Amino acid sequence: MLVLLAGIASLTSAAANAQSYRARLPEDEVIYFLLPDRFENGDPSNDQAGLTGDRLATGFDPTSKGYFHGGDLKGLTKRLDYIKGLGATAVWLSPVFKNKPVQGPKGQESAGYHGYWVTDFTRVDPHLGTNEDFKAFVDAAHAKGMKVYMDIIANHTADVLYPAECEGRGECPYRSIADFPYQRRGGIGGAAINAGFDGSNFGKLKDPNYAYTVKVSDAERNVKVPAWLNDPIYYHNRGDSTFRGESSLMGDFVGLDDLFTEHPRVVQGMIEVYGSWIDRFGIDGFRIDTAQHVNPEFWAAFSPAMLKRARAKGIPNFHIFGEVATSEMDPAHTAVNTRVDKLPSVLDFAFARAVIDVVAGKAGTDELAKLFRADPLYEGGADAARRLPTFLGNHDAGRFPMLLKMMGLQAGAEELLRRDMLGHAMLLTLRGVPTIYSGDEQGFVGKGGDQDARQDMFASKVATYNEDSLLGTSATTAQSNFDTSHPLYREIAKLARTRTSHGALTRGRQVVRFASEKPGLFAVSRFDPA
Repeated sequence: MLVLLAGIASLTSAAANAQSYRARLPEDEVIYFLLPDRFENGDPSNDQAGLTGDRLATGFDPTSKGYFHGGDLKGLTKRLDYIKGLGATAVWLSPVFKNKPVQGPKGQESAGYHGYWVTDFTRVDPHLGTNEDFKAFVDAAHAKGMKVYMDIIANHTADVLYPAECEGRGECPYRSIADFPYQRRGGIGGAAINAGFDGSNFGKLKDPNYAYTVKVSDAERNVKVPAWLNDPIYYHNRGDSTFRGESSLMGDFVGLDDLFTEHPRVVQGMIEVYGSWIDRFGIDGFRIDTAQHVNPEFWAAFSPAMLKRARAKGIPNFHIFGEVATSEMDPAHTAVNTRVDKLPSVLDFAFARAVIDVVAGKAGTDELAKLFRADPLYEGGADAARRLPTFLGNHDAGRFPMLLKMMGLQAGAEELLRRDMLGHAMLLTLRGVPTIYSGDEQGFVGKGGDQDARQDMFASKVATYNEDSLLGTSATTAQSNFDTSHPLYREIAKLARTRTSHGALTRGRQVVRFASEKPGLFAVSRFDPA
């Protein structure tokens, strides 16, 4: 059993709870992440978003893990006291923008319940409610001293455009700039197009058919909002990403329309789109989806513009953190995005990898020491590392107990629960901004990542969810799971209260005192900055 020792100063720091929520720094927060569709259903009348027909038309099927289940903003607002009781001080929601209800190849369709297939960037998806419902939620959270972080996407939109050459095929191979330059239609030997384009003045591009012949159905020709998003010239249109080389930036992410983020119209358009959410609702931060798949120049323009917009709204500590996904324990992979891309912060995937390895007993505690030794790699060094949102599991990779089992941990339910608590003790006392994934506090485990890790908090109708055993309880997901007496809920709440009441654990310097090449003891000191 690994023992975590944190030196906690007895004096509460100057950054105490008495300060208003606006005055708190990003590192003062405890974040609670959730998917609104899977949290609580406060208004069954919007379950089908005003659409009619079967699930392929409405996107609603509460028995299928790949469709909308009925959770919404009214339900979330109703449960704010539950989240606050856990000790969370900020709520991060998966994207709430209007999505394409259903997409995917025939027989493989699923719904946009997760929020990442946006068609209208200006309004809330009607499955989740209205813009007025979102305003009511934000206002209610702020009244309770809680911040609201929106999940945003600048890399892509919903899948609307399609290459004529790939119609009817399951894939569309990426076509590179070298073989399919912008100045030729359909390849090097094609007709000359886009006169005046010199390789960098992207505003000169007029013809999008350099790699593929771009098509859109009549029914979806004007489906995107703002209207400029319906012009194919504002997309790369080069086929599917292989997630290597230039395709990582310019290829379609699993078929989604990849925005031409080098184009000045796209840069300004995204600044206006997301700036308006700050202006209208006074939100407190952005988590940026697929940030690593967007060119650095875009973020160099976008992030300062958002921080300026927030300051003008009276939000001095607006928190922006990007998703730079990796399964490796390699801080350099994420740190480069703070130096080159100038992202203010990034999710700390390396922290998750290290804690999983150590708590599963598959690595020595020196893996944690190596992780923290790399903090100077981030732009701003150790101070910036304190603002990295840390986590144990998520809606993509899977939940922490499941990931421990995937690492080969052989443990019964009681032992797995203790290790789960240990992981949360590390999350809430070590440097970074602890981020709790909704359901972890109720002992959710799951069978994998993605859809298998997106269980309902309200009573679920998904058979594969309901057959899972939960940690620390005899309940299943067939019941509503907002149990404030659950041992994980109580343990996390205790740790969160300790964290937020001691400046050493939020803003304090961290020094590793002991680590070993074997599983066992790991000791750190945290220093009160007051």
